[in-house]
Amino acid sequence: MAYNTKQISEELSVNHLGLKNLEDVYWNLPTPSLYEHVIRNREGHLAHLGALVVRTGHFTGRAVKDKFIVDDETAHDRVWWGDFNRAISEEKFDALYARVQRYLEGQHVYVEDCLVGADSRFEKPLRVITQDAWHALFARTMFVRPVDVGREIGTNEPEFTVLHVPHFHAMPSQDGTNSEAFIILHLTRRIALIGGTAYAGEIKKSIFTIMNYLLPDQDVLPMHASANVGVDGDAAIFFGLSGTGKTTLSSDPERRLVGDDELGWSEHDIFNFEGGCYAKVDHLSREKEPLIYNATERFGSILENVGLDVATRRVDFDDTSLTENTRAAYPIQAIPNAIYPGVASQPKNIIMLTADAFGVLPAISRLSPEQAMYYFLLGYTAKVAGTEAGITEPQATFSPCFGAPFMARHPSVYAKLLGEKIRDGNVTVWLLNTGWSGGPYGVGERMDIDLTRTLLSAALTGQLDKIKFQRHPIFGLMMPETLDPIATWDDQLAYVDTARELADLFRAAFEPFETEVPPQVLQAGPV
Repeated sequence: MAYNTKQISEELSVNHLGLKNLEDVYWNLPTPSLYEHVIRNREGHLAHLGALVVRTGHFTGRAVKDKFIVDDETAHDRVWWGDFNRAISEEKFDALYARVQRYLEGQHVYVEDCLVGADSRFEKPLRVITQDAWHALFARTMFVRPVDVGREIGTNEPEFTVLHVPHFHAMPSQDGTNSEAFIILHLTRRIALIGGTAYAGEIKKSIFTIMNYLLPDQDVLPMHASANVGVDGDAAIFFGLSGTGKTTLSSDPERRLVGDDELGWSEHDIFNFEGGCYAKVDHLSREKEPLIYNATERFGSILENVGLDVATRRVDFDDTSLTENTRAAYPIQAIPNAIYPGVASQPKNIIMLTADAFGVLPAISRLSPEQAMYYFLLGYTAKVAGTEAGITEPQATFSPCFGAPFMARHPSVYAKLLGEKIRDGNVTVWLLNTGWSGGPYGVGERMDIDLTRTLLSAALTGQLDKIKFQRHPIFGLMMPETLDPIATWDDQLAYVDTARELADLFRAAFEPFETEVPPQVLQAGPV
């Protein structure tokens, strides 16, 4: 249903957005109506079995260098400034914002009122205002719908507002941006201003960054993680960077999914920030990942930059001609037995995932609380040839807290909270290697996902507690005696050299945190 300009002005003036003279405002449209708008506006195609296939144009992933945070009096001493959190002045923000307001005059917009946070004690009302119907559907899919948790739409003033103008472009010389794209967070006014990019992930990650800024003050650890629950109510948290298997391994038919990407851990429970999933689907296999595959074949799912035969309307997940970062957004209810809204008990296990392309880390290791903090701050995985231009051999990648681009505060803030919660809850922490064995990338073989699932199941069900462990001589990790990675290498001297090389990379990556952590955490690294 469309609202007239007077109505929208009255509603939005409360939030000081200053939008006026709008053509039509489509407020909280149901999914079928948004589908009709997408097709009518030629924003996407309807695929076989009902998913929407859309294209994001030039940006097929996050524009990391185009994200800024307004450096005002409140944020100045609290934000972790650097490559991921670039500062922009309030004057630049206001000037760009005023141009966006004028740009939207005479245009239609879509508005979705949602919630962030499945635990009512920490939920935040959110309003997303966007130019495209498919982005409104994305917001409706990815965040918690008020009606699903007994809230009336529009009864709460939004604490966050996303103003999304993908077809508006900044002028870097005038606006102080890096390019025509911009993601600017005003943490004090709780506004995310996004433009110049249609990649939908910017919407969810902007709100995640704001939650990362706010929740530590409430003794809640925000996590770039997934979580599920076993039949006995035992919850497990999965940390991992893209490509390590976080979404795949947490979507387990034998366990109930709590959330696949953004979670909070309070003194009461763990809870999902979202109401949907945003899975990477390049080369998605029905055999290997049946739950996610089935979720992509339903009405209401959105497929970003996935290959599509327009004549037959069949999708091709092996077609990565547009990008390796093809994505699927779908309601979490598409996963059988998913918990919605996603709230679970205190975790019993934490799984830290790494895809070690050097082939030296054990298939699975048990970590002490200090080692957990160490590897959490490292956030290690590895890139291999073909993932990015110019990469021809394994390249170590470190992303503190397994999500550095979204950490608004210093990583030590989150690591300290993690260590406290692990000790208080007597949580068992595992490091699970989904990378290579028997040699580095190009020599060894990738860990078989069925083997990884077997090891994961043994860890979560307590079977690994019954076997003998030994300490890795270089990394100090406690690993099953039968899974010493050196035994999988033909050249064991080469293994030692490669392990020492990776250990040196670990020490260099941890240097920025040496003065921020207790000595016990520093000593938990490689020897």
